[in-house]
Amino acid sequence: MSHLRRCRKYYFFCLAIFSFSNLYFLLLMQEKQTEYLLYFDLLFVVAFLIFAGSDFMHYRKERMRKEWLLQQDDVICDILPTLEVFENRDIAEHDVGILLERIQEQFQESCELQDYVAKWCHEFKIPLSTCLLMEEKIEDGKLRRDMREPLERMNQQINSMMLGCKLQSPLFDLQVKKTLLPECVKTSVRNNQFFLIRKKFALTVQVEDLYVYTDPAWLVYILDQLINNALKYSGKEPELHIWAERQGEKTVLFVEDNGEGIKDSDLKRIFEKGFTGNNYHNGKYKSTGMGLYMVSKIAEKLEHEISVESEYGVYTRFTIAIS
Repeated sequence: MSHLRRCRKYYFFCLAIFSFSNLYFLLLMQEKQTEYLLYFDLLFVVAFLIFAGSDFMHYRKERMRKEWLLQQDDVICDILPTLEVFENRDIAEHDVGILLERIQEQFQESCELQDYVAKWCHEFKIPLSTCLLMEEKIEDGKLRRDMREPLERMNQQINSMMLGCKLQSPLFDLQVKKTLLPECVKTSVRNNQFFLIRKKFALTVQVEDLYVYTDPAWLVYILDQLINNALKYSGKEPELHIWAERQGEKTVLFVEDNGEGIKDSDLKRIFEKGFTGNNYHNGKYKSTGMGLYMVSKIAEKLEHEISVESEYGVYTRFTIAIS
């Protein structure tokens, strides 16, 4: 139907010529030779059918090509040599130019905001480090512990914000290199040792001297988020187990805790942006749903496979497969 609507003017024009020639032959010519009229009509119909069939085949070919192009992930204009297949080319180019300008403006504003947040984080870490040093000089043990916890949380949040800005930045860079896996695990445990000790976690680490190709800074960030989740949703006798093993050509790292667990209905969505689950974590924490989303994005950029399995109220196990 779309083809008929597109070509209806041409078909009406051909029909008008056909009707006019027949009326002229029948009404105005004095000597009417029917055989010539039939011969002319036959030639006209055959020519029309050939033209219509050829035009329809061309339309069908272009439509199939367009459907194929629309399924591609690349920009169509980069694939096509010209824009001749598009109607109203000048209008399309005009609109595309305006949209590109708007996108560029928004992109620039986003970059400026990310730069501002990153600079703010760096500036904020200076007085925060000073507070951490001053806290160590407090003689009152209880007061020192009470001050240390919010300071450590602030430090974690600042580091998370800085890495989040880097992840969203167009200048996001990876430094993939041969890395000793136990060093990444030790660094992450060290980053969270205050809260692990504070909550009296039973920690088990069994990671042999395995080498993997990854960006150590981003892998540590992933582990920090997984350990942080275990800390947030821990039970009365919290346990954290971290181990690794070789499975064929991959090194698989496991992070398991015996905390709150994840409901079956939530398992498929925990890596979605902003998803906070249905149990609301017993009201202890206000989850933003960004931690595991960031983890999944970083793992995707590192070409690592991350998955999770859990039994609600029993355990949660994250698996990171590193090629």
